[in-house]
Amino acid sequence: MINVGVFGYGTVGSGVVEVLTENASLIERKVGDKVNVKWILDLRDFPGDKHEKKITHDVKDILNDPEVKVICETMGGTGAAFEFTKEALKKGISVCTSNKELVASHGPELLRLAKENNCSYKFEASVGGGIPIIRPLQDCVTADEIEAVIGIVNGTTNYMLTKMTNEAAEFDAVLKEAQKNGFAEANPDADIKGYDACRKIAILSSLVYGKTVNYEDIHTEGITNISARDIKYAKALGLKIKLLAKYEKLDTGAYALVAPHLVPVSNPLYHVNEVFNAILVRGNMLGDAMFYGRGAGKLPTASAVCSDVVELAKNVGKNLHCDWVDEPVKLDGLKNSKKAFFIRVGAELKKEAKENFKVVKEVHLNYYDEYAFVTDVMTEEEFEAATAKVGKLINYIRIEK
Repeated sequence: MINVGVFGYGTVGSGVVEVLTENASLIERKVGDKVNVKWILDLRDFPGDKHEKKITHDVKDILNDPEVKVICETMGGTGAAFEFTKEALKKGISVCTSNKELVASHGPELLRLAKENNCSYKFEASVGGGIPIIRPLQDCVTADEIEAVIGIVNGTTNYMLTKMTNEAAEFDAVLKEAQKNGFAEANPDADIKGYDACRKIAILSSLVYGKTVNYEDIHTEGITNISARDIKYAKALGLKIKLLAKYEKLDTGAYALVAPHLVPVSNPLYHVNEVFNAILVRGNMLGDAMFYGRGAGKLPTASAVCSDVVELAKNVGKNLHCDWVDEPVKLDGLKNSKKAFFIRVGAELKKEAKENFKVVKEVHLNYYDEYAFVTDVMTEEEFEAATAKVGKLINYIRIEK
């Protein structure tokens, strides 16, 4: 029997326990041994819960139990979750997690501890919820040089942009609806300002590069500047606005970026709506492959955590290698990356805009207080220089191929 401890009995943690319990016979068949939830760590009591007797408030009950071989960390944050994970790994207990904040901040250190103590640290659920992406990058496309990873990796913002597109609604109204329906937190900054997507692309970039990409170095823009007017312009252009997290390797250098993009109907990400996520991986031999599914939620995320439990249970006492070392690398290729931009400026700046940007298409929607246009393909550096000469832009959005 493989005994498991669960850190945190919230949304994801309770989902993990549910999956391991409800699908126990299937998991036993996959592992070749019974997998049993022995402990659940939480500060709260759960009177009447069918797993009430497994609840403990003392992490030492789990860490000092020699029968526990795998721990699922679903607490979140980088405080206690970090300390408890370190202690578990030092004791040779494998850990899997859904905690993207912890993985993005301390992934290499925890992977090193796992290797030193003949156990493993897995984090499939930290990116894309229930979508398998970490393991495919590590195990399935290892013979390819990954040229790009481009994805919609935040369900909240994709839901909001879908509602704005379908209902011609303004940002604030859609945000309130998302909060009411449980798709956005009371403090939605991590989602709407792009921080959540930034941590996720930092993890994916680090796995592709094999070294540590600091999420704080990634240029990040959220969707707070997207208005109903932007949506109308997008429709006029036959495009959709999506918040994309990107890693791309170019001849001029690699870069990572989180920002709204205008996506054409020919791009499969155009068709990803509501709370769904999708991640496109481009290999030099594979070409394009896309991973699509529910990017968040109790059971989809728990399913990804439990996929790691199965792998860890099959490899107790072993270190499962992950190609990610604690060596910082700065991706500095953004300034030379090329793309077209959709730009809006005040009507009084039309002359300056036409003088400093190569306008290839004007977009007219009878808004006489502004001038909207699409530029020719240009580098980010050229865009910044032209913007400085024009002055204040109302908004701008990059155009994805």
